Amino acid sequence: MRITKRLLWVGGAAYPLQNIARVYTFTLRPKRGEAFTRFMKRVGINAAVLLLALLIQELNRFGSSDEDGIMQFAWTVSLLAFIFYCGDMFSVLLAKSHPVMAIETSGPSTAMVTGRNREHLSELVGSVSHAIENPDTELSVTVGQLLISRPQNYYFGDNVNMYGGQGNTGMVNG
Repeated sequence: MRITKRLLWVGGAAYPLQNIARVYTFTLRPKRGEAFTRFMKRVGINAAVLLLALLIQELNRFGSSDEDGIMQFAWTVSLLAFIFYCGDMFSVLLAKSHPVMAIETSGPSTAMVTGRNREHLSELVGSVSHAIENPDTELSVTVGQLLISRPQNYYFGDNVNMYGGQGNTGMVNG
């Protein structure tokens, strides 16, 4: 990350200093509870479909080889789905939290970098804030690149309770 006279460079992206609306640090945490809930819903639906297939087979009671093949296929697909669901859940449950510095612009863009620790990132917040107030400031610092496979599995910064709308979430810090 480097700051020239009027630009903040994060990797290959340039952000005009006058467009930076907010710079802050937070801990990027995986959505572990949501991952477990999603897993349980998927397993429940999978089990319901298998029970329905068993019920249909039991009602027919003819036991033809075609029906046995269909049931074997259903069990195989169900097992493979269960393995996928477990992998998806454990990838979130075992994911690490990351201290990050977020740089929001007046538009929809947000840049995030990670560092050694939260204190180091807080110092960087001060440096970026100083550069915004003093456009002649130049700075170059090595920061970590944040690599996460599925951003939807993480909480990003602040959530605000809103009245009205759909799908809004809130977070209480305490």
